[in-house]
Amino acid sequence: MTVTPDHDSRMLTALVQLHDALKAAPLALDVPGAAELRVSRQQLIEQLEDYVLPRQMTVEAPLLAVVGGSTGAGKSTLVNSLVGRRVTAPGLLRPTTRSAVLVHHPDDAQWFGQDRLLPELVRVEQPTDDRHSLQLVASDTLPPGLAILDAPDVDSVEEGNRVLATQLLAAADLWLFVTSAARYSDQVPWEHLKRAAERSTSVAIVLDRTPADAVRTVATHLARMLAARGLKDSPLFTVAEAPVSEEGLLDASVVAEVRAWLVSLAEDPGARSAVVRQTLDGTVRSLARQAHGLADALTLQISAADALREAATTAYAAAEQRAVTAATDGTLLRGEVAARWREFAGTGELLRSLEGRVGLIRDRLVNAVKGSGQQAERVAVAIESAVELMVVDHAEDAATSTAAAWAELGTAGPVLAGADDLGRASGGLRRSVEGEVRAWQQQLTELVKADDGDRRTSRYLAYGARGLAVTLAVVVLADTAPDDHESGAEVGRTLLDAVFGEHSARLVARGRADLERRIGSVLAAERGRALGLLDGLGLDGEAGRQVRSAARRVDDRRYEQSRPGAEPLP
Repeated sequence: MTVTPDHDSRMLTALVQLHDALKAAPLALDVPGAAELRVSRQQLIEQLEDYVLPRQMTVEAPLLAVVGGSTGAGKSTLVNSLVGRRVTAPGLLRPTTRSAVLVHHPDDAQWFGQDRLLPELVRVEQPTDDRHSLQLVASDTLPPGLAILDAPDVDSVEEGNRVLATQLLAAADLWLFVTSAARYSDQVPWEHLKRAAERSTSVAIVLDRTPADAVRTVATHLARMLAARGLKDSPLFTVAEAPVSEEGLLDASVVAEVRAWLVSLAEDPGARSAVVRQTLDGTVRSLARQAHGLADALTLQISAADALREAATTAYAAAEQRAVTAATDGTLLRGEVAARWREFAGTGELLRSLEGRVGLIRDRLVNAVKGSGQQAERVAVAIESAVELMVVDHAEDAATSTAAAWAELGTAGPVLAGADDLGRASGGLRRSVEGEVRAWQQQLTELVKADDGDRRTSRYLAYGARGLAVTLAVVVLADTAPDDHESGAEVGRTLLDAVFGEHSARLVARGRADLERRIGSVLAAERGRALGLLDGLGLDGEAGRQVRSAARRVDDRRYEQSRPGAEPLP
């Protein structure tokens, strides 16, 4: 025997794809209208999860009428009176903080399990103040095929109540909107009714707690307001002001008209199905339309992220260029570095000693370098400190420029709020630079040891590799500088030429390239910290296209269903 599912599997697949596409498409940046769009996106996701997907899977489930409305309109009293016994407690104090209450016939209990309607709300059997719970009440005074859900006030002074009310109304097949003679023209309820009209939600209005002499006047005015807002076909019931029993019930005759209408829907499969399908189809149509707008917003998100990425990249590229320039133009051969270099090289004496023959120069170089390891180390430490401070300064400048550029673009608010230190270099930067400079100086030592193009220099290198490495470092730091007799860098060049001859230029080039590479690596890591914040937003360049494609698939399936001879639904 073949079992026919009670749902359109192709539409269900399209809706699941739309849900997944929306979940994977955060609106993390503050592009124009982002705040409203974030709320809209979340509402779409919740409506798919709370109502559309569960209802699409079980179109034959009982009709869910959500009772909502203004503060003090008498919703809970109306629910109790419709059920015929007290199932929900009216609030004596405003605002009333309690869970939503769903009343159903005992035979319909399987339709309202945790995996069905409103799956994020925990099912409970007792009253609770937890807004994340849904109290289920079985009552045989309701007919099978009908469930009534009492929602918080849509205009509650507590935001949590308002949010829950909106969520519950979005999960309704039918809105039973309750208002009163004193509150029927309030703005907030009409905003909800406007959204109901936009997505063709089935709505019935209950004008409650209305003095008998005002019923005709108020009902007439309310009917005109409904017609003007696209709800002229919505049933309008009046519940006259009447005494409430000790059990919190109105006399059955007072609510008889409303109850009779609800029971007739429950007992007529065709009428019940028409209400469900009208609301479901209107909601699906509205979801798809809004999803197209979100797809456009996602494109703006990517553009905004690209602009932020470019600003950070530009700031750090400029910092790297300045740092590389400062590392080789002689800027660092000042202060402590210059003093320690003079102590080591004995600039004045050494210049005079270089005026003789090359052999004599080499002999005197050995005498100058041998036994000067401590002085060479002092130069190395001074160079390390100078390079470290220079790179950190440029990293700080880049971080400050990036934060300022992002603030000026005006889209990175959520990123800046979660990264208070974006405008400063990272805490571990100094240690990183220190490690890189030490590694660079060690590499220079290895270079002078390995360069043995002229075998005659081997014995000198064996005696003074560290000193020659320091000399090479000084020359690298002044490689692009004009001649500067005060820095003493020309002494270093002369020394290198004397020892390594034609190989000295290659050594300087390799030392400079290694230093520039290490500076670039450190600043790239700093740049990566800023770009990592953007990567962490989860923005995907394909997200907009995927949302749009999913929305089109939903639209296509709706079109297929509307064509003559389309595959019928059960």
